[in-house]
Amino acid sequence: MAEDEGPVRVDSWIWSVRLLKTRSMASAACRAGHVRVNDERAKPAQTVKPGDEVRLRYDGRERVVVVCRSIRKRVGAEIAAQCYVDHSPPPPPREFAAPTALRDRGTGRPTKRDRREIERLRGS
Repeated sequence: MAEDEGPVRVDSWIWSVRLLKTRSMASAACRAGHVRVNDERAKPAQTVKPGDEVRLRYDGRERVVVVCRSIRKRVGAEIAAQCYVDHSPPPPPREFAAPTALRDRGTGRPTKRDRREIERLRGS
């Protein structure tokens, strides 16, 4: 594998280093404004090179990575981890996550009263 493949599309690089599952998800994140390269909003075709900082907001958290190596093809997780330096803040602890409404199995559909209680718990 080549050490550095030159400038690579940001959506392809995000997919290649396994920050997102599919390239289409990476392209959609770019179009939605969830990807920034060097503090500027990135389009899917924008190129990244070693030394660039990529910020990705996905699934309620922000990933901040610095490109060490540009690759075009998806690689294994161990090799992908060598292609960037992760400066992301740690994920929030699970106990601070929103409470979920649990119902006993087999109790059927929630009634209107039950739905209102669930919405009250969620803060909706």
